[in-house]
Amino acid sequence: MNDLILFGVVPYVAVALAISAGLYRYFVERYSWSSQSSQFLENRALFWGSVPWHYGIVLILLAHVLAFLFPTGWGVLVGRPLRLYLLEVTGLALGIGTLVAAVLLLIRRAVGARVMAVTSVIDWLVLVALLAQVLTGVYIAMFLRWGSVWSLHTVVPWLWSLVKLDPQIQYLAAMPAVVQVHAVNAFVLVALFPYSRLVHAISVPLSYFARPYQIVVWNRPFPIAAHLAKSEESERR
Repeated sequence: MNDLILFGVVPYVAVALAISAGLYRYFVERYSWSSQSSQFLENRALFWGSVPWHYGIVLILLAHVLAFLFPTGWGVLVGRPLRLYLLEVTGLALGIGTLVAAVLLLIRRAVGARVMAVTSVIDWLVLVALLAQVLTGVYIAMFLRWGSVWSLHTVVPWLWSLVKLDPQIQYLAAMPAVVQVHAVNAFVLVALFPYSRLVHAISVPLSYFARPYQIVVWNRPFPIAAHLAKSEESERR
């Protein structure tokens, strides 16, 4: 019963929350749809945490998405030992770098007084969930090796069964606990996504290409050029 709830119900609830809350926030609270950056409050620690985090997490997510969308092609890619070794080592290095970056970002929120003042409960939940996700991912890469191969026969079929609305929970139920936590926590992040700063990741300002030119009108009793000329004349006198 617990397996059915975790692996067969939670994913659908998470996706439903993400879509409904995301649409509500976009159309009703449009001005909250941003990263709400705290860069002006503290920049040094943000740089060392944010830059490696973004580069690492994007590449890791890309690998996950490719394995999910093209399992046959991915199987061919990792079918040779050399390619498999290179992929596993690269993934582990990216995971460790991302883990360090996540810890730095968490410390930055906890230590910086000004950043702490603008940190909400949802920020803490997202940071902890992200840290747990990366930590479990690094653990899997280190101690449950060759995940690029065995995930094609376990996690990927489970995900596709969810897409087909026919959850085959036995694929994930047979996996070690850390893999189960990693998979379920991913859907927890999906559920938290629309309530957090993460929404900026899917915000693409396409309307900028079609919007009209901005017209600036000086709200002054006389043009700025005349004002400057008058000031210069006064100084000469």
